[in-house]
Formats: sequence, C-alpha cells, structure tokens
Amino acid sequence: MGMIARAGDLLYTFRFLTLLVTPFDRTNAFKMGIIDKDGVRQKEVKIESTAQKGAYTHFHRLVFNVKKILGKVPGGKSTVASYAAALYLIKEKLDLSDKSVVQIAEKTGYSEINFLAENNRWFLTDDDKLSHGTYRLKYSKVVNSTVEEIVRPKDQIRISEECYPIGNILGLNIYEATHVKTSQKIYVAVEELIR
Repeated sequence: MGMIARAGDLLYTFRFLTLLVTPFDRTNAFKMGIIDKDGVRQKEVKIESTAQKGAYTHFHRLVFNVKKILGKVPGGKSTVASYAAALYLIKEKLDLSDKSVVQIAEKTGYSEINFLAENNRWFLTDDDKLSHGTYRLKYSKVVNSTVEEIVRPKDQIRISEECYPIGNILGLNIYEATHVKTSQKIYVAVEELIR
C-alpha cells in the first residue's frame, strides 16, 4: 500500500474517531437542524445548501448511526460483537487497512482481548459456517447499502444455506445476513443473534 493510501487511512481513522466522540449537539449537522440532540435525522429539514451537504454526508450518516447503536447497547459481551460488526462495515465502506481498524478499536477503548473473549461457537458448525435459518437480533443495526438504521432489536434476519465468515475483525468472525422485513443485507457477529 502506498504512502498516499496510508495517509488517507489515517485521515479517515482520526476523522471517524473525532466525530464518534463529539456529542451530537456540537456537530454542524445539529447546528443546522439536520439532526436532533440524539442524532436522529430531521426529515422536515431539506438538505439543499452546500454547507448542509457538507455537514451531513454519507460519512457523517455512517458515524452517527454507529454512534447511536453503540449508545443503545448496554454493557456486556454483546457490546463487543455489535461493535465488531460496525467496525467491519466501516472498514468496508472506507476501505480501511487492518492496522487502521486496530487503531480505531484502541482509541475507542477496545482491545484485541475484548474481541477474543467474545468469540463463542453458538449456531456454528465445526468449519465456522453459521447454521442457516431465521434469527432475531439483540440490538439495532444499520444496513450495508445505505448505512441507515432500519433494523430494530428483535427484527428477524435470515441466514443462507452456505453462510461462511465474510471477514474477521480482531479475531471475531463477521457474517452477512438478510433483514427479512426489508431484504437488505447486514453484517452480524454470532454473539448478536438469538433464536
């Protein structure tokens, strides 16, 4: 990977972290009325000006939705699983390196030990294939294509017949599932699933 690509990774990493730790009410999107104090998009506000478009980009939506999801998840092991799936989505959307992902995890208070302790074998075969069928989610998720939060806790998701890990974040396998209600693809970790 070239020096320019690494510099871009680092820039996005720090930009992501800065926005992640900034309270919603201190963002330009809030000041312009695009989101409320909880980060919820205000649909009645039309995004027309260049300033508004700059304050609420696809990147901002991604970070705001990840931040809302992390805020909803109570403490415990499934926090790490939900965070891992969110990190994988960020890695894919921003084309980040593994090193950048590790930096993000560490800057937000997670270490590789958190992820290794999380790993369990529920619903898995010996070759890490996720058992097909319908599951429910423990917490809210964003969909892969639009990065909008439309998957709610206890929504049904479908796992296909041949569902092997599509990626790995710090030792935790990530799988692709389909949200039954919208037919949208989402990323999940086994620890986020309930029957």
